[in-house]
Amino acid sequence: MSVLVASDLDRTLIYSAAALGLTMPDVRAPRLLCVEVYESKPLSYMTETAAELLTGLGDAAVFVPTTTRTRKQYQRINLPGPRPTYAICANGGHLLVDGVSDPAWHARVTARLADECAPLDEVQEHLLRVADPVWVRKHRIAEDLFAYLVVERRLLPEDWVKELAVWAGNRGWTVSLQGRKVYAVPVPLTKSAAVREVARRTGADLTLAAGDSLLDADLLLAADRGWRPGHGELADAGWTAPTVSALPERGVLAGERILREFLRAARRG
Repeated sequence: MSVLVASDLDRTLIYSAAALGLTMPDVRAPRLLCVEVYESKPLSYMTETAAELLTGLGDAAVFVPTTTRTRKQYQRINLPGPRPTYAICANGGHLLVDGVSDPAWHARVTARLADECAPLDEVQEHLLRVADPVWVRKHRIAEDLFAYLVVERRLLPEDWVKELAVWAGNRGWTVSLQGRKVYAVPVPLTKSAAVREVARRTGADLTLAAGDSLLDADLLLAADRGWRPGHGELADAGWTAPTVSALPERGVLAGERILREFLRAARRG
């Protein structure tokens, strides 16, 4: 049986220092492997045990990193094991094959966005108008597909995100709050659509998935089996589904548990 494993990266398999969640005594903390460097500084980590599990997963399944990151942001990550043949970036907007974006896939995605939701310019203009400079640190456009803000989380009014979600929903967009980032993403721009395309190309019989945020919900629902950690947007909302297991682990140890579940399920077929 051919198995495809599609996993979110940030706060699912890899973790910033702030997201590690090392609540145990220091002497019991796991050994960590740095898997991303940004501006000459270590940025993202996984446990060394998770790194071994991920390397082993490459022998049991087709592993597909599936992220909202841009291609440039994804390419900073140096995961252990063989380089994946396929990777999904920009929340499904780019399907990388051997590191190169498939132009036909990208054209299909952009055509669908033009037909089904409000243009990016309208959303960006609204964000610039309603976001308060007191708590906004950066405004960003990602791959000309979606927008996000980097915010000071402790100053961000809770109702503001809810109001933005209502406004965006009426225009075919969705809103996701992940750490210090507020994403505005077109509803048709999904990880699940890109994963289905990879499954078609690889002839996968079984698809496994993991993710922690609202933008991962469609990915989890599209998979035959899915896992979410005990932290993140989905956990905070108590979200689950019949084929999705809600794990108790939080932080970097959740990434290790997810990889154990992937490997166990892939070997069983």
